[in-house]
Formats: sequence, structure tokens, C-alpha cells
Amino acid sequence: MKLNIDLYQHFSFDLWLTIIKSNPDYKKKRDELLKDFFAISQPLEELQRVVRYYDVLCNNISEITGTHFNRSNIYLLILNKLNCKIESINNQMLDDFCLLCDELFFQYKPELLNPHLHFILDEIINSGKTANILSNTGFIHGETLRKILDYYELSNFFSFQLYSDETGFSKPNNKMFELVFDNAIKTINRNEIIHIGDNPVADFEGALNVGFQALLYRNDS
Repeated sequence: MKLNIDLYQHFSFDLWLTIIKSNPDYKKKRDELLKDFFAISQPLEELQRVVRYYDVLCNNISEITGTHFNRSNIYLLILNKLNCKIESINNQMLDDFCLLCDELFFQYKPELLNPHLHFILDEIINSGKTANILSNTGFIHGETLRKILDYYELSNFFSFQLYSDETGFSKPNNKMFELVFDNAIKTINRNEIIHIGDNPVADFEGALNVGFQALLYRNDS
């Protein structure tokens, strides 16, 4: 990550595919859990195809509308497509399932993309600058992602963390980026803020649209 720290006063980071990536075993275990929990008769391969389809679709919808797509609604769409009787499913069942998914998530933790990230963040903070997390969420909520950052001892580097399931907005919605400006603990100009992320639309264009600087992150490993 080539980042000239001297040029900016505040650093906003995307999370997925910028700081962390999924554990390759997690999604398979989650899909197996989904099949067992809701007694789905279709083969696992078909279930995985349907999950992936709605994961991508709902993420695209969130980016287009600028609003968060609730994970319970995503799972209901998936279950309906897999011929489950969704009228027999209630919020408690969905909450129980999501809790089990979160437990799996900690068994199969996401991995850090950049082994030098601690040094980069340490340099930012020691230079008197500040940083935050700005992330859209889908199947995994901000509450759980905060615990992952705690696990990797990253939380203290960030002045605040903003997640779409908590704000109700999704990048590239201007309102999501305005929250960064509003929460910045220093009095700074918009062009002194840089947002770093992997998504050309949600991260790069979204940041530029509100007057921030932007860096499109590419993992070369």
C-alpha cells in the first residue's frame, strides 16, 4: 500500500478486501450450517450458487440505492429460492442462525491482507493524524467486525468505525462519507481526508464525490 502520510490529515479505510479477506473455509462451513439449520433438500453446490447470487445482487442493490440491505432479508430471499416455506420462518429463527454464523466466523477468522498494516497505522497515529473504518456490511455485521479488529489489535488505531448496518446507508451514498467528515475529531478540510478502498465505485468514486481524496487499493499478494 503506497501511501504518502504527509499529504493528509485523516485516513478512512474500507475493511473487506482492503484490510481483511474471508477465511477460505468460512463460507463453506456457513453454507453447510444453512443447509442443516433450515433442512434444505437441495445439494450443497446448488445452495452455494444461490447464496453467491444473492450476495452479489444485494450488494449491487445497496450500492445503487445507497441504503443498507438487511441480512435477514438476504437470507429470506435465499431460502425462498431454495423452496423453503419462508412463512414458517420467524425473526427468532433468523437471529439464532445468524448467531451461529457469527460463532463460525470466529472459528474461521478473516485474514489480514497486509502484514505491514500495523506499521502503517502506527506511523499515521504517531504523526498526529487520525483514521477510521468505513465499511458496507452484508452477512457479517459491524458489531462482529469490531471484535475481529480487536482480535488483530487494530481497534485502537481508529478514532471511529462506521458500518452500513448501523448507519442505514451504504457506500457510495454521500451520506456515508459525510459521516466520516462529521466524526473527524480534528477541524480539517475535505481534501485533507483520503479514503482507501478496493471498490472503484463504492470507495473511489464515492470519496471523490464528496471532495475527499481517494486511493484505489489493489492487493498484489
